[in-house]
Amino acid sequence: MNTKTTAIDTYLARTAAIHIKVARLRQLTDNHFGHDPDAIHWGHVGDLGRVEQALDDLLAIFDGRSE
Repeated sequence: MNTKTTAIDTYLARTAAIHIKVARLRQLTDNHFGHDPDAIHWGHVGDLGRVEQALDDLLAIFDGRSE
C-alpha cells in the first residue's frame, strides 16, 4: 500500500479546509463578527479594513486582480 501523500491529495484537503474557513467567515460576517451593531466603533472599522485588505491580497494572488 502506498502511503505517500500526493500533491493532489494535499491540494484537495487544503481546498476543503479553505471552504470550511470561508463558510465560518460568512457566519461571522452575518453576525457582525460578534459585535453589537449599536456599539460599533472606529477600532472595529479598522479591523475590517485589515480583513478586507487581506482578502484583496488573496484575490490578487489567485484571480490576478483585486476589487
